[in-house]
Amino acid sequence: MAYVPVPKDLTKVKTKIALNLTKRQLVCFGLAATVGIPVYLTAREVIGNSTAVLLMIGLMLPFFLLAMFERDGQPAERLLRNFVRAKLWPAIRPYRTENLYRYLSTKGEDATVATQGKTATKAYCRRGARGKGK
Repeated sequence: MAYVPVPKDLTKVKTKIALNLTKRQLVCFGLAATVGIPVYLTAREVIGNSTAVLLMIGLMLPFFLLAMFERDGQPAERLLRNFVRAKLWPAIRPYRTENLYRYLSTKGEDATVATQGKTATKAYCRRGARGKGK
């Protein structure tokens, strides 16, 4: 009997096109070949064979990284974009919470706190924290 392993999670199975490679991998390897091979052929006469090979490898590595690296179902360029966006642009919090417990912990019955042009008393905060202000 032939044994064929079937993965439990079929969402991780990718469609293979040729040579057991996905379309994404074929495109990236093709781009790596179109960049690396002409550079090697022209540079080996000028800088020598071994240096030209190292230059070709250095130029082709980013394409191989884009083709093969994937973490948590996201390809390398999406991970790099998210990393750059998180580091360069400041985090904007569109929602800011109000700490009602700070108002409750103030001393005195008639303690009022001005927040964003409104004043809130302890009794209002207690009622407002429950919901409908009853």
